Amino acid sequence: MHLDKMLEYNKNFVENKHYEAYSTDTFPNKKMVIFTCMESRLIELLHRALNIENGDVKMVKNAGAIIRKPFDSIMKSILVAVYKLKAEEVLVIGHHDCGMSNVNIEELTKSMIDRGINEDTIDALTHAGIDFHEEFHGFKTVQASVEQSVEIIRNHPLLPSEIKVHGLVIDPDTGKVDVVTRDID
Repeated sequence: MHLDKMLEYNKNFVENKHYEAYSTDTFPNKKMVIFTCMESRLIELLHRALNIENGDVKMVKNAGAIIRKPFDSIMKSILVAVYKLKAEEVLVIGHHDCGMSNVNIEELTKSMIDRGINEDTIDALTHAGIDFHEEFHGFKTVQASVEQSVEIIRNHPLLPSEIKVHGLVIDPDTGKVDVVTRDID
């Protein structure tokens, strides 16, 4: 089991005080919060491509770097980073070749059923008002998705006007970052 190997590694990590190399406080050195995708190819690449070290930023992630509702958990995390953790800038970073692009809801639902989720459960959720398309649909272009998330953040009624919000897209193969939208300083 992978967890057992990770826990054994962790025991050694703590016993040998390897954590000391990562010591920092809770406030981001670069006064920034980054909202990005949970994509595994970005775990180290994003940091290296943008010169981010441990303690430099607050990092918030979900599938696709998508915000759809102004009071979802991602937006709450961004607001906490601004008000409690001294973040002054927000970066939304999507990536090319994202698994959330063009999600097929029927295939996703079939996969749920194939993995043991009872069709009656899916029907009950649908009848209770859970719209699977609304909850799980992805996006057609990463640029449009980044722009949508940036607009929700920029226009949030609780975000101070001086907070700059930028949108970027990273190539998960090369680390090249392109600006989609930039707040003017």
